[in-house]
Amino acid sequence: MNTLPEKEAQTVADTIAERMSIDGAGRFSVGYGQHDKIISLSHFGGMTRSTRYPIASASKFLAAATVMTLVDDNKLSLDQSISTWLPEITSEAVHLTLRQLLSQTSGLAGTQGEFYDLVQDHRMSLAQSAIEVTQRPLVSRPGEVFAYGGPGFQIAGAVVEAVTRKNWAQVFQEKIAAPLNMTHTYWTHLRLDREEELPVNETLNPVLQGGAVSTAEDYLHFLSMLAQGGEFRGRRILSAKAVDEMLSDQTSKAEMTPTGANVLANAHYGLGNWCESWDEQGESLRNSSIGFFGVYPWVEKATGRFGIIFPYIRENAFRFWPEMEKIRDAVQ
Repeated sequence: MNTLPEKEAQTVADTIAERMSIDGAGRFSVGYGQHDKIISLSHFGGMTRSTRYPIASASKFLAAATVMTLVDDNKLSLDQSISTWLPEITSEAVHLTLRQLLSQTSGLAGTQGEFYDLVQDHRMSLAQSAIEVTQRPLVSRPGEVFAYGGPGFQIAGAVVEAVTRKNWAQVFQEKIAAPLNMTHTYWTHLRLDREEELPVNETLNPVLQGGAVSTAEDYLHFLSMLAQGGEFRGRRILSAKAVDEMLSDQTSKAEMTPTGANVLANAHYGLGNWCESWDEQGESLRNSSIGFFGVYPWVEKATGRFGIIFPYIRENAFRFWPEMEKIRDAVQ
C-alpha cells in the first residue's frame, strides 16, 4: 500500500497520467476512493465526466455481481447444475454450474481468443446463445482447467433470464444499476471487428463477458459497494457473503492456462474477476477486472481502497500497463 500523503500521491498519479495521455492513451479518467468515499476523479486529454466507453472484460465483474444478487435471493445456487433452470440444454454441458461458468473453469469450447459469443447474432436470445455454445464438445473436465475468455457468461445470463422471466438488461438495471446510481451504464453486443455499436434496442444477446458500456464515475460506485462489503449509501446491494465469494480464489486447484488477454501473469480467478495477490493465509488482497481496451478497475477488500483507470484504446492498450501500475500504486 502507498505511504505517500494523499495530495502528494495524487500529484504523482496525475503526472504519470498526463504523460500517458500525451504518449497515445488519449482521453481517459483516473479515480479512486475508500469505503463510501470517492477521494478523486480526474480527467485527462479532454475527457469529460459523462464520457461513456465500452469496458470490455471489466463487464465480467458486473455480470457476476448481477448473478450473485439472485443467489442472495435464494433463486439461484452457485453449485447446482444449470439444467435446474435450463432443461433445454441436453449436451454434456448439462451438469455445469454457475460457479464453473463465472470462474471460467467450465471446460466450454471457445476460449483463448476465439470469441465464439462475440460472433453470434445480437438479436438472438440469451437462451438461444446458451444452447448454441453448449452444443460443442467440452475441451476439459469442468472445474479442472481455467481458460479465459470463453462463452460461459452467456449461459449464466440465460439462467438469470429463466429464473426471473425478465431480460438481462432489466435485471441488471433493477439489481445493480439503479440502486448504485449507475445512470450511464448499459449492455451491448460487443464486436471487436467494428467500432460502431450495434442497436441496443434490438440486442437480446448482450456479450456478458465484455459488452457493458459505462463511465468512470458509474464504475466507481460499483467498486465502492464491493469495498463496503455489499452496501452503498445505506442500502444493501449484495450480502457480505456474496462479496466474499466473488473475491475469493475459485481456481486454487485448477490448471491455469496462459492467456494473452491479461497482464497479470501469476493471477488466479474469482467470480468474474482476477485475484491479483494474496496474504499468507491465501486471502486475496487485490481483485480486478481488466478490459481489452485498457479499463482497469480494482478493489482491496482488507483496506477498503478502490480505483479505476478508464481509457478506450483499441490497439495494444496494455503497452501502457507499466504506467497504469504506477498510477495504481501511487493512489493505493
